Amino acid sequence: MPDPISLVDLTSLNDDDTAAVVDALCVKAITPAGPVAAVCVMPQFVATAAEALDNTGVRVATVVNFPAGDDDPDGAARDTAALMDEGADEVDVVAPWRAHLAGDHEAVGRLVAACAAECPGHLKVILETGSHEDAVATRAMADAALRSGATFLKTSTGKHGPGADLASARILLEAVAAHDGPAGVKISGGVRTRADAEAYLQLAEEIMGIAWASPFTFRFGASSLLDDLLATRG
Repeated sequence: MPDPISLVDLTSLNDDDTAAVVDALCVKAITPAGPVAAVCVMPQFVATAAEALDNTGVRVATVVNFPAGDDDPDGAARDTAALMDEGADEVDVVAPWRAHLAGDHEAVGRLVAACAAECPGHLKVILETGSHEDAVATRAMADAALRSGATFLKTSTGKHGPGADLASARILLEAVAAHDGPAGVKISGGVRTRADAEAYLQLAEEIMGIAWASPFTFRFGASSLLDDLLATRG
């Protein structure tokens, strides 16, 4: 099992964030146990994070169509392109999950394909799994996102309803396992302790195999998890 620290997307996505908050987050990302995978910040702070993390190996992630998940492929694609130009390495885009639940089963694919064309690297698609109990819909959205160019499936924004849970994580992992191509899973929303992280890693090992999880295939989106991982490190 990999060190969970190396899988953390250290995150601050608050409306009252400032450049000083982001600078402090970037300093925190380089831990005594090694760097985290990425720092995830609001779009207006991408350039700040890119400058602070230059030559550290820590990637810069940001969010698009966040947190609402509107059915706006053109707008999401424009924002993705602009943020890549500003220095983002990864984009976490909220899928139009409400449109899917309302019966438009092409909505997720349309938006993901539009964003994938502008983000050839890590495009993480947020399915907001905690906001509904329809496992069939979650799997359908996961499959559509993967077919349309997602490189990661992500559980939730943490802004709507419950966050991640093991049942939803299993659906996303099983979708990745069935996908004809490399892809990953990001667990976000309520992952706060080493025990939480290890439960998800054990699930990933069960479905994907022992050597599968790495920063290229598995992430934790969290703000407080890193503190517990450092405090409980053996």
